[in-house]
Amino acid sequence: MIAYVTVGVDDIARAERFYSAFLPALGYELERYHGDLSYALPTQPDQTNQPPEFYVKSPFDGQSASVGNGTMVAFEARNQAQVRDLHAAALAAGGSDEGAPGFRASYGPQFYVGYLRDPQGNKIALFSSDPSEPGRDG
Repeated sequence: MIAYVTVGVDDIARAERFYSAFLPALGYELERYHGDLSYALPTQPDQTNQPPEFYVKSPFDGQSASVGNGTMVAFEARNQAQVRDLHAAALAAGGSDEGAPGFRASYGPQFYVGYLRDPQGNKIALFSSDPSEPGRDG
């Protein structure tokens, strides 16, 4: 099980504007820790496994943050409309478009996704695969 995912950034305030534009709408709560950011989903009292946390941090070695080639973090939205809304909110908060929300031929007929880059250049996906919504071919 994945315990957490970390992306490195050079500008925490700029990253906070970007991630706080959409993660709270997905249920994540923000906690600041030693100047860095931790976004976590609340856990239920009877829950045995915690969902992974998402950390936004300055690199420990003091060097500039860099982006991993082929690295991406994906967040699941409730539906296609939320993918569109959150993609737009993240763009307005300083992100850049890496692929407008929509269906992709190389994925299943229900997989609806929008891609972004955070202000540092880390790749982010927002997706929904709700079978009750119209699919690519419907």
